[in-house]
Amino acid sequence: MLSKSAARAFFIGGTLLTGVAFAALTVHTHQTVPEQSNEANLTPAVERGHGIWTDENCMGCHTLLGEGAYYAPELTKVVERRGKLWIKTFIKDPEAMFPGRRRMVKYDFTDAQIDDLIAFLEWVGNIDANGFPADPPYAPAPQAVIVGGRSLDNAPEVFKSLCTACHMVGGKGGNVGPPLDDISARYDAASLDAWLVDPQAIKPGTAMPKLPLTPEHRKAISTFLLETR
Repeated sequence: MLSKSAARAFFIGGTLLTGVAFAALTVHTHQTVPEQSNEANLTPAVERGHGIWTDENCMGCHTLLGEGAYYAPELTKVVERRGKLWIKTFIKDPEAMFPGRRRMVKYDFTDAQIDDLIAFLEWVGNIDANGFPADPPYAPAPQAVIVGGRSLDNAPEVFKSLCTACHMVGGKGGNVGPPLDDISARYDAASLDAWLVDPQAIKPGTAMPKLPLTPEHRKAISTFLLETR
């Protein structure tokens, strides 16, 4: 048992100590938050994108910085994870990319509105959230099959922007789909082009989305993937 004087000293000392700690943490917060918040990079496009995000109640399905609903994917780092072209393509027509599987609403946004929304998502992704969101190991990353030194350095821009969101080449890219280093052993130019036109027609239920690729895009991708090294 503490004496009255010891208890009083303990209370006063503890109060002072916690008060000093609170004041120090408050000062530290005010010093660090402006830099972490990414406020300096706010632009009119970011503000317009935030307005679209709010007006369309995107948080009714998605989360940003951990806030929102958990029906659809977390989007804090979506630009880093998917890339701007992939996001723009998907927003324009989610059903076309994932027939019969995606429940994302088609909003019929203009290109300018989509650009603003992406600007907002990119800005959010650059907020210093102390490591949030983490990268959970949903599945082991597939091992890259290096064939003849194929490298993304030589890839066409459409491949870098869209295909690498899911696939890996030369050890770089996404791990959603299989690596594509050895695709020339499985496809020729005609069969690869048919696959790129409509994957669902070739293999119903495949996870590969139907991308709005022009003939020029498909030729550039096929040339890159099938050329001998």
